[in-house]
Amino acid sequence: MAPKTRNRKIKTILSDDELCNAARRKPGVKDVRIISPSDVVTAAWVRLKCQFGCGGYGQCLACPPFTPTPEQMRVVLDCYHRAILIHFGPRAAVKTVVADLERDIFLSGAWKAFGLGDGPCYFCRKCPVEEGQCRHAERARPSMEACGIDVFSTAKKADFPIEVVRTRRQCPDYYGLILVD
Repeated sequence: MAPKTRNRKIKTILSDDELCNAARRKPGVKDVRIISPSDVVTAAWVRLKCQFGCGGYGQCLACPPFTPTPEQMRVVLDCYHRAILIHFGPRAAVKTVVADLERDIFLSGAWKAFGLGDGPCYFCRKCPVEEGQCRHAERARPSMEACGIDVFSTAKKADFPIEVVRTRRQCPDYYGLILVD
């Protein structure tokens, strides 16, 4: 005889409070805000900072030139109505938390969920750029900057703190973004 199964209704839409609470439970998260993707600022100059200021340019499949251009990212952002901007503390594993939270949101029924982290990917010691296939595609996500997102303007629009880091002793602010639905 087959075991009885319960008919459970699967919840498919997370409220803003549920999204924020889920994010706050993750390690290293300082604060969160639900924002409109239309408030995410994209600009062509941002990728120049990757190309002429970061050693990860062209060395990682989650970095330019392998990521969407600012124009392409704007089109992607315009496909969404809601996003969660996450402020992280120092030494937080931003990419890991964003990937885990993206998965949780996806499994709750928000099938469009897609996360963006910060900085170059760290899941491999050396990225297999030559092979053209990511070994950790289920977790690796591009940074906001890699896709042309102006993190400073976006964070400021959401009333988050962010400043230019002037010394190595100053603690930077780290951010992640998850496009929800």
